[in-house]
Amino acid sequence: MLAIERKNEILGKLRTEQRVLVSELAAHYGVTEETIRRDLDKLEREGYATKTYGGAILGNSTKTDLSYTIRNKTNVEAKNQIAELVSAIVEDGDHLMLDDSSTSLYIAKRLKEKRDLTVITNSVELVMELANVEGWTIMLTGGRLKADSLALIGGETQKMLNTFHVDRSILSCKGIDPDAGITDSSEFHAQTKQSMLRAARQRILVLDGTKFDKVSFVEIAPLREMDIVVTNTQPPQRWLEVFEKAGVRVLYPGAV
Repeated sequence: MLAIERKNEILGKLRTEQRVLVSELAAHYGVTEETIRRDLDKLEREGYATKTYGGAILGNSTKTDLSYTIRNKTNVEAKNQIAELVSAIVEDGDHLMLDDSSTSLYIAKRLKEKRDLTVITNSVELVMELANVEGWTIMLTGGRLKADSLALIGGETQKMLNTFHVDRSILSCKGIDPDAGITDSSEFHAQTKQSMLRAARQRILVLDGTKFDKVSFVEIAPLREMDIVVTNTQPPQRWLEVFEKAGVRVLYPGAV
């Protein structure tokens, strides 16, 4: 088997099982553990994997954007938990902006029980998901297509978003840090999210627990610009104190 074929098979296993072990892969392919580690090194550099002790998990890179097919299969339980919490915030008749993150897609699916929503988004995939919901108004921004994420980006995207005023904007990020704030891997995605924040009466950041204490390439906004942070697990006490100081409400399963 060629090295590229083995690497692609390992990526397929990561997508299916979310994690792999070096020892198991070495035995399966009949190669040394060092060879497998080199494969995982390449996958990590490409943003598809994060190396762990003895193996790797599906990508959690702050530097690159995974394709939408990979992102939609990653951290599914966490995204469903976040979607349920966000659904409790959104009210019938709301005007919303949703970014192109995979978490937003899970939120959109959960919101289908709501009535008379207006959703503005730059996500082609999200529009396809909501196309048949009766009674909703769905608006897709203009812009240049970023094929790997099925997102529209650029000046035309900002131009449309800056036209509207909505009840709530819901967006994700690549990392969150007390000093660096909320960050993303792409300036184009960051600009889109910044426009969504400016348009909203209430600003909601959604992120799973792996994004804490991570810093990506470009700042979206400081923490104090958010109204609510929704995550899938209780943040550490020091983070709860950071949010309290910034005046940000935090929601997670089991929170009072």
